[in-house]
Amino acid sequence: SLKEKRGVFVTLTIDNHLRGCIGNILPQKPIYQAVMDNALASAIFDPRFPPVTKTEFPRIKIEISVLTPLKKLPHFASVNQLLDYLDKNKPGLVIRKNNKEATFLPQVWEELPDSKLFLQHLCQKAGLSPNEWQKLDLDIQEYQVESFKEN
Repeated sequence: SLKEKRGVFVTLTIDNHLRGCIGNILPQKPIYQAVMDNALASAIFDPRFPPVTKTEFPRIKIEISVLTPLKKLPHFASVNQLLDYLDKNKPGLVIRKNNKEATFLPQVWEELPDSKLFLQHLCQKAGLSPNEWQKLDLDIQEYQVESFKEN
């Protein structure tokens, strides 16, 4: 099953604080190859952080997230319907609008359990207004993950 092509993210943390996260939403490579490539990219190429140093390396914890296929969210007639759906299901989300795109893994719900905050931060990550989601015109896809994390 590690030869199956799937979306994969590798998240690095130090003392439970994000230190790098790089991945592929769409399947591009077999899981085993995507894990290797994204682990290296998370340590060296995440633009939010400088490359991991020798002194940090022993403290790094790795989490691997293997994504299910993307599924388009149903159309919601109201903001409250969208929020209720997200509160119930807590999926990973990909949002797109005007060539801007961002994703949050389902694990982000642990840090942002409020669906309004989740969507606001995701819109900001995409370079959109924090309240852009309220227009109900984003292309939104959902996914789940199977994740493996060091203790």
